[in-house]
Amino acid sequence: MLQRIITFFERYSFGVCTYLGERFNISISKIRLFFIYSSFLAVGFPLIVYFFAGIVLDFRNYIKRSRTRAVDM
Repeated sequence: MLQRIITFFERYSFGVCTYLGERFNISISKIRLFFIYSSFLAVGFPLIVYFFAGIVLDFRNYIKRSRTRAVDM
């Protein structure tokens, strides 16, 4: 059961921690732990930041894909 939950979140997550880890050369697990611990301390505010960053990253990927399709035509 736990493995199914982990697989679900890894498949449908926004990739914010991966992006930040690659960008700043920090371990992804440390960034995930930061979001988890800070969410408990700050009553969920980092989750709002996480979702906002996920939406921005998803929008950036959408723009990049649409530009490459326009160039291919």
